[in-house]
Amino acid sequence: KDLKQLDAELYKGLCDLLEFEDLDAIEEMYQRNFTVESDAYGAQIQVALKPDGENIPLTKDNRDEYVQLYTSFILEDSIKKQFDAFNSGFQEVCGCDIFKMFGPEELELLICGSPDLDFHGLEKECRYDGYTKTSETIKSFWEIVHTMTEDERKRLLKFCTGSDRVPIKGLGSMLFVVARNGDDSDMLPTAHTCFNHLMLPEYSSKEKLREKLLLAMNNCTGFGLM
Repeated sequence: KDLKQLDAELYKGLCDLLEFEDLDAIEEMYQRNFTVESDAYGAQIQVALKPDGENIPLTKDNRDEYVQLYTSFILEDSIKKQFDAFNSGFQEVCGCDIFKMFGPEELELLICGSPDLDFHGLEKECRYDGYTKTSETIKSFWEIVHTMTEDERKRLLKFCTGSDRVPIKGLGSMLFVVARNGDDSDMLPTAHTCFNHLMLPEYSSKEKLREKLLLAMNNCTGFGLM
């Protein structure tokens, strides 16, 4: 699961190796040994996955071991120095007994938030100021949101709240307010991120709303709007 999230193409390649049916052709087909190429400050170096790995060919009998060692290298060995430094700093700043209560998945959820971008749950619990859920602008807004890509929804979440992280209990647990910010105009949507308030003018059309919303959320950092 971790490897799939990190490198979906590599994950698929290793799965294909494990599922390769013509066992006698594996060695000829893959022509690999127990080494892996690794980046070292911009230079490619060859690292043995086990002692004398450069002289051990990949075969039908050792492909399971190869995949296990390859995965372990990518997720653990190749980043051990960096992770040890991070862990040392983390323990120095945040180290306390309370973290021992959490498993790896629970700690990831605590730090990174939920991966589920449930905007339907957010819509269900959303509150309005100057609008109602049946207002044409609001109906158009949610139609636009539900057709966005995942990356666009993350940028919208960051635009409205200051963070693209989802609360542990999901978006439906978050207080989110869409407020009317005047009549139709060329003004862009704005947000009070401390309070999760989206300020939305009552645009004259769905197309104009989409254009202004995307422009605002795609240029809300740096000097994009200057």
